Amino acid sequence: MVRRKQWSQALLTFVTYMLVLALIFPVLWMVLTGFKQEADAYSSSPSLFFQPTLDQFSLALNSGFGAYLYNSIVASLVSTFVAMLLGIPAAYGMVFQMRRKSSNDFLFFVLSTRFMPFAAILIPLFVIVSRLNLLDNLFILIIVYTAMNLPLIIWMARSYFLELPKDVLESARLDGTSTLRMMVSIVVPMAAPGLVASALLAIIFAWNDFFFALMLTYTQSPTLPIMVAVFSSNQGLFLAKVSALATGIIIVPVILGIYAQRHLVRGLTGGAIK
Repeated sequence: MVRRKQWSQALLTFVTYMLVLALIFPVLWMVLTGFKQEADAYSSSPSLFFQPTLDQFSLALNSGFGAYLYNSIVASLVSTFVAMLLGIPAAYGMVFQMRRKSSNDFLFFVLSTRFMPFAAILIPLFVIVSRLNLLDNLFILIIVYTAMNLPLIIWMARSYFLELPKDVLESARLDGTSTLRMMVSIVVPMAAPGLVASALLAIIFAWNDFFFALMLTYTQSPTLPIMVAVFSSNQGLFLAKVSALATGIIIVPVILGIYAQRHLVRGLTGGAIK
């Protein structure tokens, strides 16, 4: 019986590793392709052994990468900051100021704004933005990303606020602590892991967005995902160059994910038992 259990565990471990390998193999292949020449990338018999080169990365960096990078950084960080600035007080009010039923109803309304597919709101959004003469403007991209990530931040922050020990908060109220001071000095520091996870996800979603950036800021304020489309011209798709560029783009989300992995998992599961 013990040996049979050991074989079952070994088989489960093997299957798990195979599934992980299947999931990360496309990413690894993309990274390898970035170090190839175009002829090797388009070879009919792909090989893991080739003469690596940094030519494709150099070409990507010398193709206006800095301007695209600047737009992506500004749009992601500023929109995340604004969304956190609005979402944290909203989540605090839902947990500590509103009745539970009203809080749940408001949370459902907030989350319902993410139910509609992005394609369904594109035409009305495009008409409004064009009427306001804000097309091809980084400012409008920041507004859209803020609205896109605000429901997520409110939901995750609320989950973490619900887990805070009530005794500490009651003691602060008895000491006459104001609402603003209690939120800034007590609630936010105690819920820091969840807020870090919220900010991390918001940055990643804004960083990876292609849909809104393509439709609203393609010419004057394009972001890094738009740069991938630039490498696709009437001459064809430059696979090695696109792979090198995509490798550079995913570095930021990967680093953020590794750095805040523990906070990310806690943020996603926070409040699940409520």
